[in-house]
Amino acid sequence: MDVALVYDLVRWEEKKVIEAASRRGLNIKPIDAKSLVLDLSSLNTFLADVVFQRCISYFRGLYLTAVLEGMGVKVINSFNVLMLCGNKLLTTLRLKSCNIPTPKTVVAFHQESALKALEMFNYYAVIKPIFGSWGRLISLVKDFETAKSVIELKSELHNPLHEIFYIQEFVKRPPRDIRIVVVGLEPIAAEYRYSASYEWRTNIARGGRAEKCDLTGEIERLACRVAEAVGGGVLGIDCMESDHGLLVHEVNANVEFKGVSEASGIDVAGRIVEYLSELKR
Repeated sequence: MDVALVYDLVRWEEKKVIEAASRRGLNIKPIDAKSLVLDLSSLNTFLADVVFQRCISYFRGLYLTAVLEGMGVKVINSFNVLMLCGNKLLTTLRLKSCNIPTPKTVVAFHQESALKALEMFNYYAVIKPIFGSWGRLISLVKDFETAKSVIELKSELHNPLHEIFYIQEFVKRPPRDIRIVVVGLEPIAAEYRYSASYEWRTNIARGGRAEKCDLTGEIERLACRVAEAVGGGVLGIDCMESDHGLLVHEVNANVEFKGVSEASGIDVAGRIVEYLSELKR
């Protein structure tokens, strides 16, 4: 085969990539990650030289990518990109080190220090887990009592990851954010994501809706800087419009692109397939 597409659930995006590959004559084989048995003692050559890794499970995809790279396989996205973008705290550190604007963010490592940290925001802030997607377990707190309840609840989960309190300012913005899809190091499409009437989060999975967003010079320059900072690949860069310009609040290394494809009219899957074709040469 030319390229393998490794998944643990076939979504709209995986179907479109397979269809786009077929139209272009690229031999792409879907492989269910749950069926794989990989021998670490020998690290034999895998079935393909290039793998497009699309596991929904972050940790399954991360460690599968590590094994495949150990076999000499080119994986999109790479282990380093996945590790960095899958961890919001590490993403923020990298963006800050590259002078890329982000919301004000603080981190605390105990519920008492988390409450002290929230004083900096007048107890009006967003508390996020450092891992996760689709807006899960993200809380907007607006007062001390709500903040205290959320922090106590997270502590009672007895999960070490939930004892790392990642806290961001609630950015004054339109009721939307911007998602930019980058392939390689090139921004190819963008969308506005508007929150549903009953939600403050803009995730499409939570009822948000997508509208076309033009790739302005400002958006393209920011997207290129972010892609270079994290290592490139197939990325979704989420940013917000603030009084001080665009702020990057997340980088997705397993981006869902149905919304941006439909809103922009860009064949995102086709562009991804062309990128994968270049890598196998």
